Amino acid sequence: MTDVVASNAEPPEPRSVQRTHVLLFALPALLFFLIFALIPLLGVVALSFTNWNGIGEITWAGLESWREALARPSTWNGLWLTIKIIVLSWLAQTPISILLGTFIAGQQKYRNVLAILYFLPLLLSSAAIAITYKTLLDPYFGLSAGLGIPALAQDWLGDTTLVWYVLVFIIAWQFIPFHTLIYQGGVRQIPRQLYEAAEIDGAGRISQFFHITLPQLKYTIITSSTLMAIGALTYFDIIFVLTGGGPGVATRILPLDMYLTGFRGNEMGVASCLAVILVVFGLLLAMGIQRLGGTDATSSQLEGGV
Repeated sequence: MTDVVASNAEPPEPRSVQRTHVLLFALPALLFFLIFALIPLLGVVALSFTNWNGIGEITWAGLESWREALARPSTWNGLWLTIKIIVLSWLAQTPISILLGTFIAGQQKYRNVLAILYFLPLLLSSAAIAITYKTLLDPYFGLSAGLGIPALAQDWLGDTTLVWYVLVFIIAWQFIPFHTLIYQGGVRQIPRQLYEAAEIDGAGRISQFFHITLPQLKYTIITSSTLMAIGALTYFDIIFVLTGGGPGVATRILPLDMYLTGFRGNEMGVASCLAVILVVFGLLLAMGIQRLGGTDATSSQLEGGV
């Protein structure tokens, strides 16, 4: 009987055929990446070696645009502010996202309702959110006037310190729901047996959280942190609508500086240099965060506590 089954079984496909099938499945994604990512990136790199005002003729400039970009204080100020917003937004989002993700990972029905409510801010446009908060924080016509609360009558967007509290709060308010769902999925993958064994040993919920939940979420935290850091490089719309880079240059992060240099200063060559710097910085940042996960970033989450 075994011989009959073995004889009827189809022989395995040759390795070359398997590779062909894999290539065919990957081809659409590769073409999409080539057309919409790699080719435009190469075009920006080429443009960084030219002089162009966005309208007239493109002329070759060698390293002139690069020297100009690297010599400007606004470039280094923008890079520093970009790092600042990455760190502050990570510190604001990560603890709250982990706690909310752990909370709504339970099986109670009402927690599903809360999960939907938490997710609502992510469905809104960043520009619409910025316009709304800009109106609400107006010291003369916003919440301070509507609610009659003098403490709110401050120049929230005109003070170089307060404006950062506002930015971090808005970013956290909008994007915490997304990372909460990531942590919710991570918590639900943790075997229940670990918690049952801890309960038998007399460990309370706080002890279980720090000794089981957090270690098991190691790779989830790495993934979420990577998305937060790379996402911080795209906060252009919120800052552009809310502050325009002000007061002064207090919030002129590198993506905003790139836009203002290219489309308002008509210096496309210098702006392309800033774009390349931003891409390289983002790649190094993502690789650095992934390195924190160890040599095998694809390992199972169950190894997080090992």
